[in-house]
Amino acid sequence: MNRILAVLLLVLAVTTVPSVGQQTHQSDQLPAAGGNLTLTFLGHGSVMISQAGKIIYVDPVSRYAEFAQMPKADLILITHEHGDHRDSVAIERVRKEATVILLTQSCAPFVRGGPVLRNGDTRTISGVGIEAVPAYNLVHMARKGVPFHPKGSGNGYVVSIGGLRIYIAGDTENIPEMSNLGTIDCAFLPMNLPYTMTPEMVAEAAKRIKPRILYPYHFGNTDTGKLVELLKDVSNIEVRIRDMT
Repeated sequence: MNRILAVLLLVLAVTTVPSVGQQTHQSDQLPAAGGNLTLTFLGHGSVMISQAGKIIYVDPVSRYAEFAQMPKADLILITHEHGDHRDSVAIERVRKEATVILLTQSCAPFVRGGPVLRNGDTRTISGVGIEAVPAYNLVHMARKGVPFHPKGSGNGYVVSIGGLRIYIAGDTENIPEMSNLGTIDCAFLPMNLPYTMTPEMVAEAAKRIKPRILYPYHFGNTDTGKLVELLKDVSNIEVRIRDMT
């Protein structure tokens, strides 16, 4: 990405509130090659990425949006099998005959189609690059020796579209693999206990990833102001708080 686009990304991104039927969701527009890219924040771990009529959903879940009223998907990415990320009803409501669904092995029994991506796998779908990257717990455990999200089970995704690289981390902590993601323009990092990261963990992850824009998501009742305070002196990361409780 050239310098001009990098500057535009930081300076000219616009927050809007679009409407779909009777529902409204916050969205940001980012300048990108081929036209503005829109990030729509559906809630919790559900995000829609759109550009020039191309529609990508990450973890569509019915409790966060009326998906029957949403645009049909060209691509759906599912990070893992938990019910707040994998919802077969929402998937079917935005699915069309040509929709491609990329998911984990743990989701395969519940979702019609595929293909399955494992950590390290890559795909290019209609010009959109997808990298499946690790997402797991190191510290937080469901019970002794059993993490909420075991290594190798879930995916985060790096989506390359319009000259931008967008990292949607899925349910994870600040794992070592985050140091190897390469250039990231936007990062969505989860921030809720006991399942994912504390604000301190997110801040540490952000300093390693170095995204131009950081969106905490999946944060429930966590105080997002604490993250803003932790990163206030990091001049090359813009923290944006959107409605992703």
